[in-house]
Amino acid sequence: MRKIIYTAFAVLALASCKKNEEIKGTDKTEAYAKFGDSLSSEGAITKEELLAKYKTMKPTDTLNIKVSAKITDVCQKKGCWMNLDLGEGKSAFVKFKDYGFFVPKNAAESEAIVNGKAFIEVTSIDDLKEYAKDAGKSKAAIDSIVAPETNYSFLADGVLIKK
Repeated sequence: MRKIIYTAFAVLALASCKKNEEIKGTDKTEAYAKFGDSLSSEGAITKEELLAKYKTMKPTDTLNIKVSAKITDVCQKKGCWMNLDLGEGKSAFVKFKDYGFFVPKNAAESEAIVNGKAFIEVTSIDDLKEYAKDAGKSKAAIDSIVAPETNYSFLADGVLIKK
C-alpha cells in the first residue's frame, strides 16, 4: 500500500515539474492584452527607428511595420484612436483597420506593440477639431485649430498593450 502511495506522489511531482517547464516556454504575448488581429511581440522596431523612417517618407509612401512605443493619448469616447510617442516631441496618430476594434480608454501611458501601415497624412481642420473634441480638449483649444496639419499616421490591424 505504501509503495502505491509513494508512486502516486512521485508521479504527481514529476507532472508538476513538466507543467512548470511548459509555463516557462510560453509566448511573451501573454504579458499583453490583444486587440484586433493576432500578432506576436517579436520583431517590433523602436519608436526612434519609426521616427527616422517617417522623416524620409513622402505623403504617397506606405510602410508595413510593427513598432513598440508608449501610448500618449486615447479617444475618450470609444477608444477608436490613439497617439504613440515617437520621441523628439513627435507622435503618430493611430486609427484601427475597418473601425474593427477599439483600445481601452485608460490605455494612455501604457507600452504597446502596434502592427500595420505607417504613412504621412494631411488632416483637415474639421477632423482635427473632432479629434480634439474626442480627446476631451477645452472649447478654447478646439477653436484655436485654424489650419490643416501634416501628420505621421498609422493604420493598425493589431495592437498589444502591456498588462
